[in-house]
Amino acid sequence: MSGIADVARLAGVSKSTASRALSGSGYVSDAARERVVQAAADLGFVVSSNAASLVTGQTRNVGVVIPAFDRWFFAEVLEGIEDALITAGYDLTLYRLSSDPQRRRRIFDYFLVRKRVDAVIAVGISLSRHEVDLLHSLGKPIIGIGGEIDGISTLSIDDLAAAKFMTEHMVSLGHTRIMHLGGDEDEQADFHVQDLRLKGVREALAEAGLAHADDFRKVPYTVDGGYRGALAALADPGSRPTAIIAGCDEVAIGAIVAARQLGIHVPTQLSVIGLDGHHLAPMFGLTTLEQFPSRQGARAVELILDERAHPSADATPQRIVVPVTLAVRSSTTAPPSDDAAAVAGAA
Repeated sequence: MSGIADVARLAGVSKSTASRALSGSGYVSDAARERVVQAAADLGFVVSSNAASLVTGQTRNVGVVIPAFDRWFFAEVLEGIEDALITAGYDLTLYRLSSDPQRRRRIFDYFLVRKRVDAVIAVGISLSRHEVDLLHSLGKPIIGIGGEIDGISTLSIDDLAAAKFMTEHMVSLGHTRIMHLGGDEDEQADFHVQDLRLKGVREALAEAGLAHADDFRKVPYTVDGGYRGALAALADPGSRPTAIIAGCDEVAIGAIVAARQLGIHVPTQLSVIGLDGHHLAPMFGLTTLEQFPSRQGARAVELILDERAHPSADATPQRIVVPVTLAVRSSTTAPPSDDAAAVAGAA
C-alpha cells in the first residue's frame, strides 16, 4: 500500500510539502500541488481525514442544521451549500432540527460542540443566544440563512419589502380585488416569514388607498395548500378576486391549477404572482419574484470559509439582504375590462 513518502518521491517533493498539498493546510505552489495530486492519483493514495484532522486540528467538515429536507427552498439551499463545499474540498454533515427541544439540545450541546465540524450553517432556523455563544466559545464560525440572528452574519431576502413589491405590481396593472394566499399564522416558521409577507401586502394596499380590498386566506405553504385555498376563494363569482398574491411559488402553482379546474382563465380572468423562483414556474407561466436559494447556500459557504481563513474576535456580524428579481411571465396582466373600466372611472 502506498504512503505519503511514496507520493512525495514520485512528485519530487518533500514529505511535508506532499502533506500540505493534500491536506490543504499551509502554502504550496500550484505546480507542486498539481504534481502531488497527480502522484497521489497514480498511486491510488487517499488522505485519511482522521489523520489530517489530528495534524491540523480541522475536520474540513461543515455542519448544516435545517428544519426539513423535503421542501423546495431548503433543498435548493442545500444544493448550493453542497456544491460550494465540494469545490472547496470540504465535507458536509446534515442535522435536521425537529420541534423536540431535547433533540435540538442534544444536537447543539453534543454533536456540534465535539470536534466533528469546523463550522455551522443554520438554514431557516433562529438560533438562541445560548446556541450562538456555545459555538462561538469553541471557535466555530456560524452563518445563518433565512432571517436575522443576533451575534452572527446572516443572509435573507427582505420578506416585507418583497411582498409589498408583489402587491404594488398587481396594483400597477389595475387590480383592485386582490387576495393574499399566505402562510398559516398559527404555524409560523422561524423568523415569522408568513407574518412579514402578510404585513407587506397590507401596507402596499393601504398606501394605494385599497385597504378596504384587504383579503387574506391562510393556507399551508404547499401546492396542495394553494390548490385547496384557491378552490374555496374562487368558487363564488360574486366575490372572486382578479389577482392572487401567493406567499410562495408552490402556493401560486396550486392556485393556477385550481383556476384551470374551475374554468377560470389565467391571466385574463385571474392574475397570479408568486415568490421564490421555483424551477416549475416557467412551466406554469408563473410571474414570480426570484430569490435564488442555491446562490444563498453558496454565498453562505463563501462567508464561512472566509471567516475560517481570517478569524477575528472583533468582526461585526453582517446582515446581508439578498436581492430578488421579478420574472414576468404569462400569469399576470390587467384585470378584466369591467374592473379596468371601474378603475378608470374612479380616477
